[in-house]
Amino acid sequence: MSHAIGTVVSTEESPSTSEFAFVITNSKSNVKKGQYVQTKNENGIIFGMIKEIYRSNRYFERAETISTYENQGSIKMDFPTTNWDYSVAEVRVLGAKDESKFTRCYLPPSPGNEVEICESEILKNFLGFSADGLYLGNLQHHDTLANIDLTRLLQKHLAILAMSGAGKSHLSSVLMEELLEIKEGEGRIATIVIDMHGEYIGFKYDQKYGSNTEIVDVKDMRIPLSKIAPEMLEEWLPNLSPPQKELLRYAMQQCKREHEVNYGFSELIAAIDDSDISTDVVKKTLKRALREIHRYRFISKDEQNPSLIKQVVPGKLLILDFSSVDSLRKKQILVSLLGRKLFNLRKKERIPPFLLLIEEAHNFAREKAEASEAISRSIIETIAREGRKFGASLCLISQRPVNLSTTALSQCATHIILRVTNPNDLDHIQMSSEGIDSTVAKSITGLKTGEAIVVGEAVNHPIFLSVRQRKSVKREKGAPLRDMAKRFEETKVKKEKQVEAFL
Repeated sequence: MSHAIGTVVSTEESPSTSEFAFVITNSKSNVKKGQYVQTKNENGIIFGMIKEIYRSNRYFERAETISTYENQGSIKMDFPTTNWDYSVAEVRVLGAKDESKFTRCYLPPSPGNEVEICESEILKNFLGFSADGLYLGNLQHHDTLANIDLTRLLQKHLAILAMSGAGKSHLSSVLMEELLEIKEGEGRIATIVIDMHGEYIGFKYDQKYGSNTEIVDVKDMRIPLSKIAPEMLEEWLPNLSPPQKELLRYAMQQCKREHEVNYGFSELIAAIDDSDISTDVVKKTLKRALREIHRYRFISKDEQNPSLIKQVVPGKLLILDFSSVDSLRKKQILVSLLGRKLFNLRKKERIPPFLLLIEEAHNFAREKAEASEAISRSIIETIAREGRKFGASLCLISQRPVNLSTTALSQCATHIILRVTNPNDLDHIQMSSEGIDSTVAKSITGLKTGEAIVVGEAVNHPIFLSVRQRKSVKREKGAPLRDMAKRFEETKVKKEKQVEAFL
């Protein structure tokens, strides 16, 4: 049962249909900025969010009076100042509710009306939470579970934005746990993770989630040349001239005619040498460009790893561990390759609907970069624009939103934003997200680790979320800095002793 926490008061500008203020009368209610509250008008319930709280005391309104008394003694000793201390909360009205539906607020509440903490069921219905939604955490300052509908959260893509250390990986792990816990027959999707630093390998060793998790080390990734289209190679080599592109297409067609499926790099080079449609200079330049791709050692004759058709499975997690790859260009090529393969397979319905989660997305879909440094941007933007029609969803995770493609970011209909302090990133987020107004934007810098703002398609109104604790074992590559320093010194001393013993 709800208890009154305050009383609506009359000010110069309120109560109105857009805002009202109330004096906090219950000192034990622990009223906070950001809480949802409700009161009544003639038609039903009015609810809103506390946007600010002010404290006041008439004894301390005039500076000269306070100064005079403090010079002679203490104003608190001579007057009952504590009896005049009070707090006023300003509320932004979000809507009204009659017996059957939510509506706009057409009549303000009356001064003197009681104010209560908003009922949990009203909040769930108004914000659009779903009983079978993904449990990402709790509505801040409330006991209400933030169960967010999977379709609303992911179908039109998701962006998780935050500075380093604000909890992006933790939130991503919580999201993966929720997807893995969906039961058969309840709409399971496949999840593919581009893991830059081996942050999610703990899922494979977790007692609960390990059986549904598979890890592929990208250094072991292989793709048959016969399954790579000429257009894909041209995307990886954006500086090819028209004659070089024509020669490449011709040589690949010849390889298909002569070898059907089993041909590799050496057969392609031979086909280029044997062709009579181009000059030696064009052949030489094209072969030099192809050797640059070949040195990354992921193109094979018939070996394939991963097998996306077999490993992209409903209710399963496929982690692609990129931590062993140093070259950013190679990373971009592999993300481009995987993105196109996944999207094409999904359009043909050969794999289930999926979520492609990309860590450090600003490295793969850069806003301002030449074609040679933005190889994977095209497919990411393509999935962002067209994926929702086919069940191909993106989750872009970035600590530098200002460097992330505006096209890709603006197509993410839901943004989950943790703490961000860089002014350029804040401006970019505000321009790319329709759900963020100036009030919400000001709150982003003050978020604590594990706190997030959810705006966009997934919720009917921006919410402040306390991300829940993860259930899986946290196990990642690397170690805490102090542990690495200790291990280095211990190893160094051990080697020195071995050298001394040998001598």
